[in-house]
Amino acid sequence: VTEVLAHRSDSLRDKFVEIPCSEDYDSHKRFEGCTPRRCGRGVTDAIITREEAERIRRIAERGLSLGGSDGGASILDLHSGALSLGKHFVNLYRYFGDKIHDIFTEEDFALYRDVRQRIQQRIAQAFGISSASMYLTKPTFFSRMNSTEAKTTHDEYWHPHVDKVTYGSFDYTSLLYLSDYTQDFGGGRFVFMDADSNKTVEPRAGRVSFFTSGSENLHRVEKVHWGTRYAITISFTCNPEHGIGDPVL
Repeated sequence: VTEVLAHRSDSLRDKFVEIPCSEDYDSHKRFEGCTPRRCGRGVTDAIITREEAERIRRIAERGLSLGGSDGGASILDLHSGALSLGKHFVNLYRYFGDKIHDIFTEEDFALYRDVRQRIQQRIAQAFGISSASMYLTKPTFFSRMNSTEAKTTHDEYWHPHVDKVTYGSFDYTSLLYLSDYTQDFGGGRFVFMDADSNKTVEPRAGRVSFFTSGSENLHRVEKVHWGTRYAITISFTCNPEHGIGDPVL
């Protein structure tokens, strides 16, 4: 059974569904006032405009034009500099050196930072925690997905997974979509896999989907059948030791 949590044509101010927390958080150090005690998932179209999403997508397009995977999934991480190139990754900043200033501007990074802060505040508000208790964590990255056949396991983005299990540091995960389902690409919906049914989120530019990172939110992305899907994954931890700074040019 599949239910649509958010249609592309919806304009959602705030949709939030509370679900019982898994036990995943118990095997990590707890941080009072931040570690999830209330779990769930939310979708909002009200904090990032379509115009801002388009500007951010252009940052991703410019960065990924320097490389790109041989398979269907390419990654650009402005924090670490990781960029898909063929079947491998290179460090964007080392590889391109000073030329990076011809690709990105200070305004790009300021917009990125501003959007990240708004998403962080929205998550804190939804889960009743202080946004100051949350830290950006890695990996936080742009993704570009298309229907090209997978060449390495990095290209197999469609497997079900739990972020807390995969990354450990994640407590809250968010996705900002930068392109439109059925207009820019087919397939590629985000699917929460619950015991009784699947709940899907149809991407639209500017839409933010966010959720607690434990097994209560097992999820996957459908294979993209045509076109190109852009998104950015922005992740938060409660553990300051796993925190990272915003990217700087």
